[in-house]
Amino acid sequence: MTITEAEISQALEIWGNGLVAIATAYDADGIEAARPLAEEVIDEAYGYDMGPVLFKPTLASGDQTFRTEKKGALSYFVAHDEAYPRDGGFALMGWRDVEMVRAASFISGDVAMWQGWGIFTDKDGNVTKANKSFGYKKDADGVLRIVLHHSSLPYQP
Repeated sequence: MTITEAEISQALEIWGNGLVAIATAYDADGIEAARPLAEEVIDEAYGYDMGPVLFKPTLASGDQTFRTEKKGALSYFVAHDEAYPRDGGFALMGWRDVEMVRAASFISGDVAMWQGWGIFTDKDGNVTKANKSFGYKKDADGVLRIVLHHSSLPYQP
């Protein structure tokens, strides 16, 4: 089951729409609405049930830079976890639009990699651009899952 460019585009859209849904749920109904939705989005998009995910979030540092387990990813997106005191909740930052701009992708059978920019617009119209890399693998049901996610802010000379 070879991955297609269309499947990668769909997976990126699902991820971006999930981020916006978490942000709007948080703005409307607080963390009680955002947390279960974030769990659903992570379960739908990531491959944590397949093994460790190589996740390096944009705003993570120190001994919590890498989030190879679902608990760490959930905290990164919605914070409110004492085990991750530096997390502010990336998905709680008022995002209203996510655009993914492809630089390149690589496909080999049921594994694919994508690299480009994520352009995030918040509810006030402020735009944040991040360098993004995603690695995908199809699960046993043929669903594309994120198994690698690296994000960083662009270099500012």
